Amino acid sequence: MDILEFFQGMGFMQMTWQQGVMLLVSFFLLYLAIHKKYEPLLLLPIAFGMLLTNLPGAGMFHDELWTAFLDPSSPAYHSYGAILKGAGLLDVLYIGVKAGVYPCLIFIGVGAMTDFGPLIANPKSLILGAAAQIGIFVTFLCANWMGFTPAEAGSIGIIGGADGPTSIFLTSKLAPHLLGPIAIAAYSYMALVPVIQPPIMRALTTKKERAIKMGQLRPVSKTEKIVFPIIITAIVALILPDAAPLIGCLMLGNLMKECGVVDRLSKTAQNELMNIVVIFLGLSVGATATAGSFLTFKTLGILTMGIVAFGLGTAGGVLLAKFMNLFLKNKINPLIGSAGVSAVPMAARVSQTVGQEENPSNFLLMHAMGPNVAGVIGSAVAAGVLLTMLG
Repeated sequence: MDILEFFQGMGFMQMTWQQGVMLLVSFFLLYLAIHKKYEPLLLLPIAFGMLLTNLPGAGMFHDELWTAFLDPSSPAYHSYGAILKGAGLLDVLYIGVKAGVYPCLIFIGVGAMTDFGPLIANPKSLILGAAAQIGIFVTFLCANWMGFTPAEAGSIGIIGGADGPTSIFLTSKLAPHLLGPIAIAAYSYMALVPVIQPPIMRALTTKKERAIKMGQLRPVSKTEKIVFPIIITAIVALILPDAAPLIGCLMLGNLMKECGVVDRLSKTAQNELMNIVVIFLGLSVGATATAGSFLTFKTLGILTMGIVAFGLGTAGGVLLAKFMNLFLKNKINPLIGSAGVSAVPMAARVSQTVGQEENPSNFLLMHAMGPNVAGVIGSAVAAGVLLTMLG
């Protein structure tokens, strides 16, 4: 009898076909992360978190605890204490996502690795970064029209910002039941920037426009680089308080890098802190991709609308640059507008690559970095707007 109970307790005996499918999906994502190198730093822990959460009987993540956490009629509503009483390993790690801690900590690291110099040298880049966020709001309207709730539509739309931590931050607040598919879509499309963007860029520009050469950017002083994160934090937080956590952490990281008096903190933010939080974030986000939440028609809709959002963001930046050229004496190469999505620095490199196809002597990378880092700010602001409207 003991042997029979042992075999009945095996995961193999408890596995459903849905869990089997999710394990295969996790294997596929691990293949993309390891063999294809698609955003491996986050896709690998996300995929492994998905593997762990769908192992029957392992008890690492409990959907029912988080369902009660989100149910206003439940005694466990918004009670982290109730979560901890019956928690598995991934439940504990997920608290950092639900409380919005991990995305903000990652933004400290992102800020510490970001150079806002190209944006400061060419403030017009800020407009291009803002234009690329049009994909977020158009997709929000489309997803809402397709039957998603406003909160779900906002979470889907933010994929268009091509900013994984921001997508996770907003979705954990508005539609946590969609966190798994939205995070996977966001990071997958970020990895596919070199595939998705160039056809859109070529379709919207002429050979002559792609060959436009831009002059060298002016030098930016250390004082400007120190003052910039302080001013941006104050302005954004006063206008849009819901964006303050992301913007504040981003600018704190950047200030630590630029001020030159806390090098140890800056290096820790760029390396040790970033690496630790990425592991926790990836595992806990992957844990939400259970069979019940992932294998739905909504997931297909999210994947479809996500790539639409991404494409619209790319197009928005390019088209605004073309429009600005109607009034500017010194023309902008429209290709740098596509870098307004905040996939840093990959989107800027794509602008450089496509530009050099038409003119090998054209160097657009630093010009494209302006809209690129502006896109990081823009996506965080867009998340704040959606959170204010829908939260």
